[in-house]
Amino acid sequence: MHTSLGQNMSLQQRMVLAPQIIQSIEILQLPIMALQERIDQELLENPALDTDLSRPDEEEGSETPRQEDRKTSVDEESFDTKVEDLGSDWGEYFSGTRSSGGGGSSDGEDKKLAAMNNTAARGETLQDNLMLQLSMMELDQATRTLCEGIIYSLDKNGYLLYSIEELVGGKAPEDKSDLNSQTNAEIEPVDVEMDERVEEAYDALHIVQSLEPRGVACRDTRECLLLQISRDPEHTLPRRIVQDHLDDLKLNRLPKIAKETGTSIEDVKEALHYIATLNPWPGNQFSEDQNHYVIPDVILEYVDGKYEISLQDGYVPRLMVSPAYEKMMREKGQDAATMDFIRKKIQAARWLMESIEQRRATVYKIASEIVKQQRDFLDKGIAFLHPLKMQAVADIVGVHVSTVSRALSDKYIQTPRGIFRMKYFFTGGIESEDGSSVSTKSIQQALVELIDNENKSNPMSDEEIVAKLKEKRMDISRRTVTKYRKQLSIPSSRQRREY
Repeated sequence: MHTSLGQNMSLQQRMVLAPQIIQSIEILQLPIMALQERIDQELLENPALDTDLSRPDEEEGSETPRQEDRKTSVDEESFDTKVEDLGSDWGEYFSGTRSSGGGGSSDGEDKKLAAMNNTAARGETLQDNLMLQLSMMELDQATRTLCEGIIYSLDKNGYLLYSIEELVGGKAPEDKSDLNSQTNAEIEPVDVEMDERVEEAYDALHIVQSLEPRGVACRDTRECLLLQISRDPEHTLPRRIVQDHLDDLKLNRLPKIAKETGTSIEDVKEALHYIATLNPWPGNQFSEDQNHYVIPDVILEYVDGKYEISLQDGYVPRLMVSPAYEKMMREKGQDAATMDFIRKKIQAARWLMESIEQRRATVYKIASEIVKQQRDFLDKGIAFLHPLKMQAVADIVGVHVSTVSRALSDKYIQTPRGIFRMKYFFTGGIESEDGSSVSTKSIQQALVELIDNENKSNPMSDEEIVAKLKEKRMDISRRTVTKYRKQLSIPSSRQRREY
């Protein structure tokens, strides 16, 4: 092998994004509250960035509306397009100290404080609740430690993530039938100490399982339900069904259950009504993300026969370049290092302001196009939701499709029909026989309505659903119906049948 050192020249093409473009992309993706946090952080880190507290539009007698209250009729198509698409030259427009972001409330209301006051505190977790109950029990320290280990090994639904043997560092019990085929020489010596630890751990498990909510610290669904039934000793048939016929229950095989339990269909149905009152996920009532509060970025209102859009940017403080730093830039006699520091901080402040203004313009234009494209949905409901692709909106707005995707990321729009993710309005669809398009969500809604109104004693098969949808000019295959049904967590016709 011959090795040598040398220099070679090569020509390569590479796309390198400028720092301000990277920042603009990051800012564009942020929902409103995350944007507020980002601005707060920038205000702490960049002394050249300041908030504009003058708010000239709030002076008494001013006729200029606050920025968050400015609304534009979609029908008039009067977009505020002061900033061009990502990648354009923003220097001319933002060469001065223009402010960016929304204004505060005219009545002096603190938007940040209002948001904090309306945000729920961290809820009690399942572990918090169980530990509180455990603290009220008289237990020796060893047992208490084992119980705590079990409690902190539960998932959010209340199920035990590990086997008891794994928790104490032992092996899972072996199949006794395997021991019969082994000679005495092949049988490993018994670890008496480990066996005692496992037994103590099982005792601790039973203690945790006695706590509320019922069914907690279970290993599977069957055990979860049995733990709840065990507190109601009179329910013998439900216990037997869960113990021996859980799979039949999932498949709605009520005649089979009745035959093997020696009871009637009516008795089985009564038992199932009781089983339906049990909770197979006992820990979910303590889930930390159970309450998900949403602050929409876009507000859509119907006023005088027109839909009007406003951006929810009242949470974003007005920004400006610090006058003190601008004055320092104009002063002579500063050393080179100081001037370089001041120049960089002012430039960073302007880049951030440009990025925020770019975000506003892009989100507004995309939201406006969504409203125009989905006017029928807003007027009439989900059955009139049209197929819509991000590429189509990108072409109309004049940006790259990736820009549309980023602008929609984690953002919500408040409409007269409720609050929706902005991505909700982008859906595929099919072309009907008359040439019109029907969205996937419209088809799924029609499927749900058909099943809700079917004869439950003789539910429709997927083939029959295909025929019914075709009558509504929704021509899809049986496979597609099955796929949509599963996506909507709708069971098969056998499982939907009521006896």
